[in-house]
Amino acid sequence: MKSTILLGALSLSLAFAAGDASAKGCLKGAAVGAVGGHVAGHHAVLGAAAGCAVGRHVANKHAAEKATQQQQQQQQQQRSPAAPTSPAPEPAKP
Repeated sequence: MKSTILLGALSLSLAFAAGDASAKGCLKGAAVGAVGGHVAGHHAVLGAAAGCAVGRHVANKHAAEKATQQQQQQQQQQRSPAAPTSPAPEPAKP
């Protein structure tokens, strides 16, 4: 019983010590991994650890793709100059 309480306290302290940058994708991945690990043979902790790693990988990959798309958009805007403005046509005289 004491070891379970100690393990829970240690887990909570590590969870709150982690920064925001390292948590992207980890929480959702850990939740899904824990459920999958539990269903696949009562290995919820291993599933949570693997899910966290996979979730972070996917989040980092998504962030890199988004950064690449933004760079491409900036380059495209720099290449195509703004359309020249033409003076307004004069009204026809009767």
